Amino acid sequence: MLSREKLWMSYKDYVIIVLGLACYAFGFSAFVLPEKIVIGGLVGVGSLVYFLAGIPVAITSYVLNLLLLAMAYRVVGKQFVLRTVFSATVLNGLIGILQPLFPEPLIAQQTFMNIVIGGALCGVGVGLVFSHNGSTGGTDIVAAMVSKHNDVSIGRMMIYCDFLIISSSFLVFHQIDKVVYGLIVTFLASYMADLVINSNRQTVQFIIISKHWREIADAINNNAHRGCTVLDGMGWYSKEAVKVLLVMCRKYESVNIFRIARSIDHNAFITQANVNGVYGEGFDAVKMRIKSTRSGMAKEILPATPEPGTLAEVDRQGDITSASVKKSEEGTLNSKF
Repeated sequence: MLSREKLWMSYKDYVIIVLGLACYAFGFSAFVLPEKIVIGGLVGVGSLVYFLAGIPVAITSYVLNLLLLAMAYRVVGKQFVLRTVFSATVLNGLIGILQPLFPEPLIAQQTFMNIVIGGALCGVGVGLVFSHNGSTGGTDIVAAMVSKHNDVSIGRMMIYCDFLIISSSFLVFHQIDKVVYGLIVTFLASYMADLVINSNRQTVQFIIISKHWREIADAINNNAHRGCTVLDGMGWYSKEAVKVLLVMCRKYESVNIFRIARSIDHNAFITQANVNGVYGEGFDAVKMRIKSTRSGMAKEILPATPEPGTLAEVDRQGDITSASVKKSEEGTLNSKF
C-alpha cells in the first residue's frame, strides 16, 4: 500500500507531466508545424509523413512509438514502456486535437519568431515532463537498442537519428532554410529543457575570508538558515593565519548570503561559484542501492534526484527510465519525444 504522501507526489507528478505535454503539443502545433518545419524525434518523422502523404502527425508518431516499444521491450524494460505509453498517448492525443485548429502559424509572416516561441514552449514542456519523473520514447528507444549491441553512446546515437530526420526535410521541400530552422528549434528546445530541469537544483558555493568570520557565520546560520564550514588558511602575502568560511546554498538564496557578508564586513574577500550538485542534509539526498552485475553484486551510490546529463537511469527494478535529459559527449543536450 502506498502512503498518502507517495500517492500525492505521484498524482502531482502526473498532473505536471500532462501540463508539460500540453505545453509541448501547443508549441509544436501552433508555431512549428504550420511553418512546415521538421524537428527531431518521432514527432519529426510524423511531420515528414504528414507533408508527403497527408496522414496526421499524431497517428504516425503514436504508431511508431508503439512499434519501437514492442521491439525494444527487453532492452528498455517494463517501467520505461509504461511511462512512454502514457506520455505518447497524451501527447499525440493533444497534437491530434490541436493540429486542425492551427492551419496557419499563430503569428503571420514571422517565421523566425514562430520557431523561437515554438521551440521554447516545446523545451519547457519536455523539461516539466522529465523533472517530474516522466518518460518519453522517440529516438531514445532507437538509441538504446543500437547502443546495446554497438560501441556507440546513447547521446551520440540520438544526435545521428535527429540530424537524419531533420535533414530529410530537404528531400521534401528542397529548401535548406527549412533544415536550418529545424535545427534551431531542436537546439532551442533542448536548451530550455535543460534550464527547466536544473532550475530547482542550481547550487552556489561561497568562500568568504574575513576578520569578522564569527559574526558572518552566526548571521548566515541565524538569518539565512544555512550552515557554514570553518577552514584554516594562511595569507601567503601577509603570512598570517586566516579563517575561511565555506557556504553552500541554493541559487535563490545567494543574494541574501552575499548581503549578509558585506553588511558585516565591507572589506571581506568573497568568491561565488556555481556548483553542479550538492548532496547531503539540506540538499539532494543520496541513496545506496545494490545493482547486480555479470561479475556478481556491486554497490553503487546514485543520487535520488537524477543528475543533469543522464538519459538512462537504472530504477529499482533494473529498468531503464528516461527521467532526465542526456548530454552527449559533444555537450549537446537532446530531449525530444
